[in-house]
Amino acid sequence: MKSIFSLLLFICFLFPLSGCQRQTAPVSRTGFYFDTVIQISIYKKEALSAESLLDDCFQLAAVYESRFSKTQEGSDIWKLNQAKGKPVEVHTDTILLLQTALHYAELTHGRIDPTIAPVSSLWNFSQPKEASLPSEESLTEALSHVDYHRLKISDTTVTLEDPDAALDLGFIAKGFIADRIKEYLLTQDVDSAIINLGGNVLTIGVKPDGSPFQVGIQQPFSPTGTAALTLPANNISLVSSGIYERYFEREGKLYHHILDTKTGYPIQNNLYAVTILSPSSVEGDALSTTCFVLGLEEGMAFIESLEEVEAVFLTSDGTIHTSSGLSLP
Repeated sequence: MKSIFSLLLFICFLFPLSGCQRQTAPVSRTGFYFDTVIQISIYKKEALSAESLLDDCFQLAAVYESRFSKTQEGSDIWKLNQAKGKPVEVHTDTILLLQTALHYAELTHGRIDPTIAPVSSLWNFSQPKEASLPSEESLTEALSHVDYHRLKISDTTVTLEDPDAALDLGFIAKGFIADRIKEYLLTQDVDSAIINLGGNVLTIGVKPDGSPFQVGIQQPFSPTGTAALTLPANNISLVSSGIYERYFEREGKLYHHILDTKTGYPIQNNLYAVTILSPSSVEGDALSTTCFVLGLEEGMAFIESLEEVEAVFLTSDGTIHTSSGLSLP
């Protein structure tokens, strides 16, 4: 899953934008899951109750990591990647996640592809100082195994028909997990909370005093916490995909982790980042990558065709582009 070295989104309630004070301070906890720092904050009258809920939330995070991580031995995704073409029985949550991934692969005609792992594994973005460019031969070989059509699902059995294919669900897994954590908190009568899984922020309700949560969109290539803009975020998901949290430079050229499924190289389209606002975090996760791959014009047109979804595109010239239904403060 995606490593986040600088958060694409950050919660501005930690740094109040006005003199208005919260009625109740949140109970928060931070941990490291999915190769990133996550934080969950719950506004609830009883501190002990909130701590118990946080215990459960972080246990959920551990459970989902044990199912969806491509590097954790024994996970569903790890088993599929090691199966060499044999069928694997997986959890129903894994089926739902894979079905969603296939939906977006179909929607983009393969420009988003959950079988990208043979290619992404050639790029060492987690260690930028040691990273080098893959050879043309290795990219060509890896690309021959990228084809979502060969991912087959039957009930709870999954088969990667190409023995050398492998899955990477970093473009969608954290959104799925954020939605599941929110669902759990709602069953526990939590009506004010923030779930922050790195570049995925999902809010429940508003602050206890009725004021909106504020979420900052990171200014690309600036110190963490520098906002390009700040948006109110009431009961909504905000997910960002950008080129500046996992990249390296060689001979003056920047290579980032959002890869073209046709060439194996990073997408080059003058976009720095895309942020999606939507009711569902898994939808936002998939759409942020989808729209980045599509580029500004095609991506914005796609967003305009959807209901209850808005977007912010940040381009390399410093311009902020927003969809028609989004009013900036």
